[in-house]
Amino acid sequence: MSTVLITDVTLRDGLQIVPRWVPTPDKLRIAQALPQCGVRKIELTSFTSPKAIPSLADADELASLTTRAPQVCYTALVPNLRGAQRALAARMNELNFVFSASEAHNQANLRMNITQSLVQLEQVLEAAGKTPVNVSLSTAFGCPFTGPVAPAHVIALMQQVQRMGASSISLCDTTGMGSPVEVERLTQAALSLYGEQGVTGHFHDTRGLALANAWAAYREGGRRFDAALAGLGGCPYAPGASGNASLEDLAHMFQISGVDTGLNLEALQPLAEEIAALTQEPIQSRLHKAGPAYALKVCQP
Repeated sequence: MSTVLITDVTLRDGLQIVPRWVPTPDKLRIAQALPQCGVRKIELTSFTSPKAIPSLADADELASLTTRAPQVCYTALVPNLRGAQRALAARMNELNFVFSASEAHNQANLRMNITQSLVQLEQVLEAAGKTPVNVSLSTAFGCPFTGPVAPAHVIALMQQVQRMGASSISLCDTTGMGSPVEVERLTQAALSLYGEQGVTGHFHDTRGLALANAWAAYREGGRRFDAALAGLGGCPYAPGASGNASLEDLAHMFQISGVDTGLNLEALQPLAEEIAALTQEPIQSRLHKAGPAYALKVCQP
């Protein structure tokens, strides 16, 4: 049986666009519950400016309070050297450095051009030492401001950050503009550079293609994916952004296809309901609406 690793990004990408403040003790409860559901990698927070992402202003506190499960990798998003220094002080197992394949989105999201972000990456890699640095390449499948992003440009950026020393890459469909065909092409290229353990598919369900794109990546050899409870989240600096691939739906798709995720769906569903109640955001998961496949209904006489 094949195995995939699904990183839960609820507490970072899930919450960053939510206007309602979720108190730190509630975030902590979710962080502590995820390993009990079988989650083996958690994006805990983002070490960015509280002015930029107010919903994650408690990053340092949350990281200090979280009891680390020994079998779990705890990662955090960092946009620059200052963020990386905070993440290293918080004992993150991995740094997730973000920048965009699109100049327009990089300026909107990070207030830098791509060249400036690459300078920051060089500094982050030097500061990280032996701590792995993943690069999340946003708008890899299209930019909401300028439209399509040439695959050759994305591949050149992947090659460049690999030469610089990034240990892995995440291909991010920031606003759900990608198609399975495009996902296949870029996943092939990423796997040739980073190998099976070094490529993550990060898909948003803006146009209902998150699961189709994840399956396309899997068919090409991708074995790592990001998802959020209840399908929560989106980029606050991308017009039309909507939620991540639903963790419950993604796990269900793989499990009924004979792919092991290590996740407990029965335990995940109430956790998705809890985060939806905390944020007062709707649950986007189809599994929540319909239940698992083969969960038979009782016929009423």
